[in-house]
Amino acid sequence: MSKLDPKTLYLYLVTDEAARCRHGLLSTVKEAVAGGVTMVQYRSAQTDKAAVLAEVLPLRDYLRSKNVPLIINNDVELAAEIGADGIHIGQSDMPVTEARELIGPDMILGFSVSNQEEMDAVPVELVDYVGCGPVYPTATKPDAAADMGLQSWAAVAASCPLPVVAIGGIDAGRARDIRATGAAAGVAVVSAICAAENPRQAARELL
Repeated sequence: MSKLDPKTLYLYLVTDEAARCRHGLLSTVKEAVAGGVTMVQYRSAQTDKAAVLAEVLPLRDYLRSKNVPLIINNDVELAAEIGADGIHIGQSDMPVTEARELIGPDMILGFSVSNQEEMDAVPVELVDYVGCGPVYPTATKPDAAADMGLQSWAAVAASCPLPVVAIGGIDAGRARDIRATGAAAGVAVVSAICAAENPRQAARELL
């Protein structure tokens, strides 16, 4: 298992497509980290390898300089190639056992769940943290499951022995509500930072 510090999950930025980042991908990430983001997940629908590397390598180099972990969404090959800190997979991606075998014991492995049944099935001996949601309705991910609502989310999250990150429709006020439940190691956001006029200030307001 990796040596994940749960504190690095506190404010988790999941990147949007570069074209939907108001200030561009790298600039948005830099400003977000300056505002307090503690972990970044690179998520892209890009299929062109050269285009992906052109986006992610500058992110990797910048985040390394700031000691902020870089997680790659569902691409073990890319994560290994660039020396990322970990990967994140969902319910419809490769099995957790296969992912752990491929990345080895030292890389961070995150796993998504959206209800109690999925949470109960998490192989806790293989996973480092769980992303749980959507807590609230979200338009960022069209195929997302139905929103859980804060109380249901908190109950599901509290049942997990691993650090849990809340995701889905989170803004500054909702982040405070989630943290107040005591069940979250962190909150993850996409548009709350990527679409913000001022990503640095948006990050600060989410702390």
